[in-house]
Amino acid sequence: MTLLSVNTGRAKSVAYSESASGRTGIDKRPVDGPVRIDAPGPAGVGASGVAGDDVCDLRFHGGADRAVYAFAREDLDRWERELGKQLANGSFGENLTTSGLDVNGALIGERWRIGGEVVLEVTGGRIPCRTFQGHLEELGLDARGWVRRFTRAEAGPGALLRVIEPGEVRAGDPVTVVHRPDHSVTVALLHRAATTERKLLPGTLVAAEWMESGLLAVARQYAEKYGA
Repeated sequence: MTLLSVNTGRAKSVAYSESASGRTGIDKRPVDGPVRIDAPGPAGVGASGVAGDDVCDLRFHGGADRAVYAFAREDLDRWERELGKQLANGSFGENLTTSGLDVNGALIGERWRIGGEVVLEVTGGRIPCRTFQGHLEELGLDARGWVRRFTRAEAGPGALLRVIEPGEVRAGDPVTVVHRPDHSVTVALLHRAATTERKLLPGTLVAAEWMESGLLAVARQYAEKYGA
């Protein structure tokens, strides 16, 4: 299991951004050399946990439990075949592009050590937005209906991560799973529960202590309204 690239994006003004500023940092590119990763602060205040990476819409991105976003190269390859276009590492706005790691099968609360310093903890999966769709259109893809298509895809949403131990990472670093909690709620399962199979939401609360705050709020609201 390997970190293929660390990807960062600088804010730029675009017509498709959903942020109040009209800016987005979704256009991420691989970085040479070591990159610092730190806990960025609470949701709504902290931005990206990756040095040199801009987050423009703090409502839905950044903060302690969405500090880093990882996507598997294997899933980018699946989308390449489906979309008929090459996708570079970082094309889906991910900070970390991995190889050999089951990103979507990771348990909520699972911890990964990357290189010799950094430990990250899985908190949930990405919910797609119109900014993501607009970014793919800018890459020259026909992304009509992309939000629905990505949500329902078998490839999975990629993993949001919080920083447990800060430090530096770089392309080529090994990735090791160092902890798996005692439940069965995976990134893929939580994503389905939050999007297409809401009846699964109450069952995901066994992973509540590790979940990303936005997804946790959705699960709790559903359970309070409809019960288990």
